[in-house]
Amino acid sequence: MSDDYSVYWFQRLIQKATSYRPTLWVASRIFHHLDPIVYKMSGGRFTMVSVLGGLPVLTLTTTGAKSGQKRDVPLVGIPDGDNLIVIASNWGQKHHPGWYYNLQANPEVEVTIDRTTSDYIARDATDAEYDAYWEKAVSVSRNYDAYKKRTGGRKIPIVVLTPVKT
Repeated sequence: MSDDYSVYWFQRLIQKATSYRPTLWVASRIFHHLDPIVYKMSGGRFTMVSVLGGLPVLTLTTTGAKSGQKRDVPLVGIPDGDNLIVIASNWGQKHHPGWYYNLQANPEVEVTIDRTTSDYIARDATDAEYDAYWEKAVSVSRNYDAYKKRTGGRKIPIVVLTPVKT
């Protein structure tokens, strides 16, 4: 068995485990605290979620809606041409994540991928885009469908990040 297959198998196992309520509860309370630490220790090369889950992770820098302070959050970032797609699933909780509210107030953001930072503008996916983006997200991680079931009926926002042309 090759090392690549071993890693892939382990990452799929982690993704499947975090689709179950008890494991998800633990992961949602631990991973977001560990991600910035792992990111900093790795010199910006990876996060806890990218290593364990094999997911494409970016760091989104928003401006706080109330505080005006810069906030960094590692998120799964799904490439779509020049754009990036992020899903405001909040681990399937009944409320939107804080970063989503920040984007609503201040859509100008920075995105860091592989230690390269660029400016983007955030917007909600249109109704016409939503289903295709949702399917794309589920193809990256089946957990999104599990999160959708746990939201209590909350429509999970899909955010499109478009690069600012300089």
